[in-house]
Amino acid sequence: MVRAKVSHFFAEADRLQLAAVAALMALGVAFVYSATMAGEPLGLGQQFAELRFIEFVRWLCAKFFFKQAVWYGVGVAAALAICLVDYRVLARWAFVIYWVSIVLLVAVLVPGVGAVRYGARRWIDLGALQFQPTEFAKMAVILALAHYLSRPKDELKQTAVFAKAVGMLALPFVLILKEPDLGSAVVLVPTVLAMLYAAGAPARLLRLLLGGICLLGALFVIDVLFAPPNWQIKLQDYQRRRLLVYFGRDYTPPAGASQAEIERLKQQQLDDTYHVRQALISVGSGGLTGKGFCKGTQNALGYLPRTVAHNDFIFSVIAEEKGFIGSVTVLVLYGVVLLTGLRIAARARDRLGRLLAVGIVTLLFSQMFINIGMNIRLMPVTGVPLPLLSYGGSAVVSTLIGIVLLQNVYVNRKGY
Repeated sequence: MVRAKVSHFFAEADRLQLAAVAALMALGVAFVYSATMAGEPLGLGQQFAELRFIEFVRWLCAKFFFKQAVWYGVGVAAALAICLVDYRVLARWAFVIYWVSIVLLVAVLVPGVGAVRYGARRWIDLGALQFQPTEFAKMAVILALAHYLSRPKDELKQTAVFAKAVGMLALPFVLILKEPDLGSAVVLVPTVLAMLYAAGAPARLLRLLLGGICLLGALFVIDVLFAPPNWQIKLQDYQRRRLLVYFGRDYTPPAGASQAEIERLKQQQLDDTYHVRQALISVGSGGLTGKGFCKGTQNALGYLPRTVAHNDFIFSVIAEEKGFIGSVTVLVLYGVVLLTGLRIAARARDRLGRLLAVGIVTLLFSQMFINIGMNIRLMPVTGVPLPLLSYGGSAVVSTLIGIVLLQNVYVNRKGY
């Protein structure tokens, strides 16, 4: 029975999208390997030749590229389980999944439960691995909102229904912002707006919501750039510095600051712009065809910091080593995933399927746009992963779940 369902799923699936996803996964393993192994004295083959088998296995298990491959395997296994269940059946559990994700987002903020890394409390430490609830909360919001908005269009005209939909965004948005994880909170906004628009929410209410978001965004930027310290919105220091760097603002010393303090701030600004400058150099130095696999000097010599090369700045590694051609290849693969996702939305059998597809496609596009944008300084550095390419277990598994939900909508586009 299970085998028959899996066979039917793959017979009816959108194979072009699956091929693009498989290609991105292969590139992910390859360039996480390059980003983390370029400076190693011995490569994979040499390690295998020189170490005993047990020692080689231990060495392999500690490497990021192998862990990435394992996470792909976990994601594929989760996807295979989800493909056995019709998305309409999954939607019945949408609010349960949503509230479980909210509980996890609250739990991660509790000291002793949430693990702190790089100044943020975003992970739940499970010993052998760290679980990031935010990544799964994104999918939970999409599933719950698609289920909620798939009601008759006449009901969507009610202000109370619209307000509840906005509330379903606001709650996880605030909790994610508290971690703090500004990038992950921000990507939920266009996702929910796209779903509201696709659902047929009243244009008046959509314009009001969009205007409010734009106004808050403008006030936030004004506060960061111009407000005196006593009036500023509470942000983590590193978040404020990232925004100042993005807008090209110099760090302003306090009144009466000593020369030593002024020099310290200048050095701090140079340090804070370092990652972005090195990423731009990496992208620009790749030329047409790149410097060759594992031969990117920015990465190999450590100018592009090893702590970020395999996650936030994986696109810079690809651009340096494979040049313009490699960058365009990545963009084409993402284009295939997104365009086939829109086609799936257009062919969905019901409003639920269409809204689910629109939400997932918008989320993937938002993450892709922000990550590549911060590699070429179109966007501030926010820590948003590049889907399927950046290293990270929770993000990889969550993205693959999103892809299989798209495929689920496509496979069940007809009645059987």
